[in-house]
Amino acid sequence: MGIGSSALLVSAGVASGLAGSIAGLASLFSYPALLAAGLPPVAANVTNTVALFSNTVGTAAGSRTELRGQRARLLRLAAVAALGGAVGAALLLGTPSSAFEAVVPWLIALGSVLILVRDPLRRLVASRQRRDRTAAGPGHTARLTLPMAGAVLLVGLYGGYFGAASGVLMLAVLSLSASAGEPLPVTNAVKNIATGAANVTAAVAYVLVAPVHWGAAVALGLGAFAGSWVGPLIVRRLPETPLRIAIALAGLGLAFSLWHQGA
Repeated sequence: MGIGSSALLVSAGVASGLAGSIAGLASLFSYPALLAAGLPPVAANVTNTVALFSNTVGTAAGSRTELRGQRARLLRLAAVAALGGAVGAALLLGTPSSAFEAVVPWLIALGSVLILVRDPLRRLVASRQRRDRTAAGPGHTARLTLPMAGAVLLVGLYGGYFGAASGVLMLAVLSLSASAGEPLPVTNAVKNIATGAANVTAAVAYVLVAPVHWGAAVALGLGAFAGSWVGPLIVRRLPETPLRIAIALAGLGLAFSLWHQGA
């Protein structure tokens, strides 16, 4: 891999870490960068999954305050999400590459649309929390109900298969099931661990049996770690809405471009 490709992937990794901090869409930067570096779609996807493990490490390190007291909840969620990630990895490895190439544009478009409607989802969650606040006592905690476990499993499966916008999907699931009045930063930190569990499980499978491009994974991972570590600090000082809309529109443009190429 040349210096130019390595620099592209490091830069894309930083952007991925920042995008993950803003909207949970790290793959919208990292995946197309891997394609631009010359990797075929399936190899790009598995390399992306392995590289973005560093994104999970960075966001977890930056959210230690929010994660205090969440150990039991994290263990339950991580176990279910990890199972979903394993199933998603098996699905990717067991289906033809042509099937993956056909579905990728639609997955990217879905992730982009979810980002655009994120704020209405948050308002819906806030409304639900206000209704539940009087009924929930001070000791009320979020429980892993069967419907929630099923939703976490499906998001984990999607994360293991592709992953773009899996953070947004997981945040929506966790927000709707969180204890009344739980601050969004706490829910977001828990989301990072849950999606990270699915990512790690899939990454282990890919390392063992899939065509991981290690040079690209290292370059992308270094950038993603840096971006995810400093992302929360930068995002607090930038207008979030224009950045989020720009990411969503870029994702829709990428989805259309990939769809057009495969048409």
